[in-house]
Amino acid sequence: MAKFMTSKEAVELIKDGMSIATVGFTMIGVAEDILRQIEKSFLEKGTPRNLTLIHAAGQSDTKNGIEHFAHEGLLKRVIGSHWGFAPKIARLIYENKVEAYALPQGRIANLYKAVAGGAPGLLSPIGLDTYVDPLLGGAKINERTKKCEDIIERVQIEGKTYLLYKAIPIDIAIIRGTCADERGNISCREEAVKLEALSAALAARRFGGKVIAQVKWLSKKETLHPKDIVVPGIFVDAVVLAQNQEETHRQTFSTFYDPSLSGDLRAPEVSFQPLPFNLRKIIGRRAIMEITPGAVINLGTGIPGDTIGPIAAEEGILSELVLTVESGTIGGVPGGGVDFGISKNSDAIINHMDQFDFYTGSGVDITFMGAAEVDREGNVNVSKFGSRIAGCGGFIDITQMAKKVVFCLSFTVGKSVIHVNDGKLEIVNDGKPVKFVPQVSHITFSGKRARNMGQKVLYITERAVFELRSEGLTLV
Repeated sequence: MAKFMTSKEAVELIKDGMSIATVGFTMIGVAEDILRQIEKSFLEKGTPRNLTLIHAAGQSDTKNGIEHFAHEGLLKRVIGSHWGFAPKIARLIYENKVEAYALPQGRIANLYKAVAGGAPGLLSPIGLDTYVDPLLGGAKINERTKKCEDIIERVQIEGKTYLLYKAIPIDIAIIRGTCADERGNISCREEAVKLEALSAALAARRFGGKVIAQVKWLSKKETLHPKDIVVPGIFVDAVVLAQNQEETHRQTFSTFYDPSLSGDLRAPEVSFQPLPFNLRKIIGRRAIMEITPGAVINLGTGIPGDTIGPIAAEEGILSELVLTVESGTIGGVPGGGVDFGISKNSDAIINHMDQFDFYTGSGVDITFMGAAEVDREGNVNVSKFGSRIAGCGGFIDITQMAKKVVFCLSFTVGKSVIHVNDGKLEIVNDGKPVKFVPQVSHITFSGKRARNMGQKVLYITERAVFELRSEGLTLV
């Protein structure tokens, strides 16, 4: 049965060299009180140290969340999907100061579920022909990790090739909920999404690990509705009541609590201020021309997440679409930027893992994604370019099985000065360099695989649209 303790007491359960799985999405569902205490303990006492951090989604806002692990000595290895909002961890990875594997977000979330049931790992075709494939690096994202063990293996079953994502032992799972009763049962009623809290807890239990839960409220036993219990108390070892909740238990980065994000209230019709007619809006307006009424859509972070919803509302077609986000939201109006992962007025909010089962099984009708590099074969890189190590997030899981993939990107890197006058594009000052290159430096999306699968793939910029055809990237 769970014990109630302070975050300081909970962190004392974490010993040097342990593997820690954290649950969150941007700053949604992040156990910030506990993560701050881990950093504080290391800086003051030098322990815990040499930790392995495992996380499915990116969990930071450039300062908080998993950024509290970003210290040499505290962090030995990271197995995650995205560090776009974690510049300090990304810097440690780039400078080869930690071992790092960048796995697809959905494969990590679903790996928890697989190993919780006793499986040796997760078998999946997702990741083939990308940098995750052992033939192209096996998800080892920096030089230091190349000499480390392989955690992904190519296997053949009935004549077909799959990747086996091997089980990763978990010593401590750190999760978050809204309320815990006296028996340690955890409810997520006011959380914006459910995420993979139960699967991570069960995966830790499978390896004899412990589960630490941060909550906002405590209640008497037998007062929570059984269907509201996301993680039963029999799987929870420690419950921490968050202190300074305005900082350490916010619903999202921007919001302490908004009931329309958790499904407890249907807000009045969401209104948007028209976006300024800039480069991003030009791309977004062209992108929504690819939408058909009733399409089930996934929005990636960046230009898609920031423009598709507002432009669809401005054009009066938002009600004809079903927008989804990999965090588990279906319907509603998704948030963008550091609040990516939420939706206002969702029709449904399902588990993180189940959303990826949908994405990698039947697949969404259309996914809109960003891109950092594109080459003549239609390969796309979003994971590692120059000195920036971002990881892939859910990009690989989603793009490999979507029926139609629309990449939304500026034609060049850097700040361009572009005006639109009388329906014409005026490029006053062009950015450098061009994002279209002979060969991408990291394959996050395989053009060859997409052609073999017959996927419809477009690359939309502010000045040109390309299509992936049998002969390669083609200007259309």
